[in-house]
Amino acid sequence: MKNRCTWTKNNPYNIEYHDKEWGVPVHDDKKLFEFLILDAFQAGLSWVTILKKRENFRKAFNNFDYEKIAKYDRNKIEELMKNSGIIRNKLKINAAVNNAKAFIKIQKEFGTFDNYIWSFVNHKTIKNTFKTWEEIPATSKESDAMSKDLKKRGFKFVGSTICYAFMQAAGMINDHEITCFRYDEV
Repeated sequence: MKNRCTWTKNNPYNIEYHDKEWGVPVHDDKKLFEFLILDAFQAGLSWVTILKKRENFRKAFNNFDYEKIAKYDRNKIEELMKNSGIIRNKLKINAAVNNAKAFIKIQKEFGTFDNYIWSFVNHKTIKNTFKTWEEIPATSKESDAMSKDLKKRGFKFVGSTICYAFMQAAGMINDHEITCFRYDEV
């Protein structure tokens, strides 16, 4: 049996995500946008809730196509509010549309969102050395700076805790426990 991070709790959704995605450096703008959206929807909920609904989110939000999402109108937002397959929170749905517009502005300014977002870690993964899940912080100076700058650029649902979770997901921070089989793989 493989030694995994304790947060997976033998949950099949968590294990699949942990073993294949979590902490792997992401440099694709579309995937970065997906993580940004999913982390915002996760606020106040468990990550496994989001993982269980991920395919529904993918369908509801045009496969996380930020160009399309930026053009969502009131009718589309109302349609999303009626979709029981996703988290039906009007503030979070509106934030997804708002964030798609802000995301596109960053792409225009920096060439790619990837260029912008990875600058918060000097374009390389921060490799932490935590032994237990309890040692891992909820925020860092990098997530604080990212949150502040994203908010300044008009993003919503991008507090430092959400930014830290995003950085973990996108491989900007390697927070696999040092005893986890993925620690050295990512």
